[in-house]
Amino acid sequence: MKSGFVNIFGKPNAGKSTLLNALMGEKLAIVSSKVQTTRHRIKAILSEPGYQIIFSDTPGIIEPKYKLHEKMMQSVKSALEDADVGLLIVDVNDSWEENDQLFSGLRLRVPCVLVINKIDKAPAEKVAACVAYFKDRPYCKRIATISALKGAGIDQFIQPVVELLPEGAPFYDSDDISDLPTKFFVGELIREKIYELAQDEIPYHTAVLIREFKEKQTLIKIVADIIVHRETQKAILIGEKGSMIKKIGMAARKDIEAFLNQKVFLELFIKVKPKWRDNELYLKEYGYGS
Repeated sequence: MKSGFVNIFGKPNAGKSTLLNALMGEKLAIVSSKVQTTRHRIKAILSEPGYQIIFSDTPGIIEPKYKLHEKMMQSVKSALEDADVGLLIVDVNDSWEENDQLFSGLRLRVPCVLVINKIDKAPAEKVAACVAYFKDRPYCKRIATISALKGAGIDQFIQPVVELLPEGAPFYDSDDISDLPTKFFVGELIREKIYELAQDEIPYHTAVLIREFKEKQTLIKIVADIIVHRETQKAILIGEKGSMIKKIGMAARKDIEAFLNQKVFLELFIKVKPKWRDNELYLKEYGYGS
C-alpha cells in the first residue's frame, strides 16, 4: 500500500484547481478566469486499491499585500512542509523562466512532477520545447503534459505519481473525499458565483460566511453573509431592484443542490465590514487561519 500527500504548486491561473477537479472527477475547488480565486488549501482524497493520494490545491504564489494574502501564503508554506510529492504546474504559454525561478525558490526536498498544462492551447513544437526546457531541472523527477480543462493526459497521470509515493497505510477512510466540512464547499460555491458575475475588483473584496446550515425533512436551509469593504460595493452586489444578488443566489443554489444532491433554500445577506482583509478577528471568523 502506498499513501501520501501530493501538493500542487504554481503561479495564479496556471490551472491548479482545474487539475485537482480533473484528478478527482468531481468539482471540489472553485474555478475562475480571475487570479487569486483559491484562498485556502483544499485537500482531496483519492482512494484506490493499492494507494491513497491526498492532493492539495494551494493558492497561487503571490507577494502578500494584506493579512489575507499572508494567510494564503501560510497555507502554501504548510503544503511545502508536509508534501511527499510535489506537482509543479506551469501554463505552457506563460514565461518558463519565471516559473523556473518560482519552482527553484520553493526548495522542495521531495520528488516533483513538472506538469505542463494547457497543451490544447499551444502547438506541439512549443510543448516539446517546454519539455526540453524543464526536463533537466534539479527539481524535476518526472514530466507530464496535460490539458486539465479538456482532460487530456489525465488518465496516464496517476501512475507516475503513485510510483513516487512512500509506502504506508491510508490516512483517511476510503469513503472520505476531503477533510473539509460541507459548509466550506457551500461557501466556496457562493464565492465562485461572485467571481463569475461581479465586475472588476469586487470579488477580491468579498468573503462568504455560512451562518446557518440546517438539514430539514425536504430540503437544506442555508443562510450566508457576503462580506464587503464598502457600502458602494454592497450596492453593486445588490444591483438594481436586487437583480445582482438574485442572480448570484440562483446560480449558487443550482450548484449547491448538485453538490449536495438535495433541494436547497438559500438566503443571502450582504454585510459591510471595512478593511476585513487586514483584520485578524474577521479573518479568523471567515475561516482564514487559526
